[in-house]
Amino acid sequence: MAIGLARRSLDEMIAYAGNRPAFGKPNLYGFGQIQKHIAESYAEYMAGKCYLYGFANSLDLSTYGHGLDADGVKLYCAQMSKNVADRAIQVLGGYGYVGEYTVERLWRDSKLLEIGGGTSESHHKNMSRDLHRLGGNKLE
Repeated sequence: MAIGLARRSLDEMIAYAGNRPAFGKPNLYGFGQIQKHIAESYAEYMAGKCYLYGFANSLDLSTYGHGLDADGVKLYCAQMSKNVADRAIQVLGGYGYVGEYTVERLWRDSKLLEIGGGTSESHHKNMSRDLHRLGGNKLE
């Protein structure tokens, strides 16, 4: 869900930046802060997508003990999704904050991911516990 929310937030900010004239320029792409928001959002989205799909592809469903990366994916992707949605609000300016635009809802939905299905703090606890049990043998 987080990957989809981030993707939609990214799509919304890219479309808005490309269509919004400002200060005599045909769009917002000439402004450094807009470039930063879009580039960082894309990089974080791709990192989360790779983590999720890489972990899912490596799962052996006949075994157990996948909690470390299951928690890691949710922890990273939930925060990433909210960050991307927050940047989308910034790119849209005042429009990003009102309910008539999609990004306001995307931010609320992304924030819920940090709470629903286990809080970020519970994932921190679970991951730290699992890494302690492994004694560093998990890291490559």
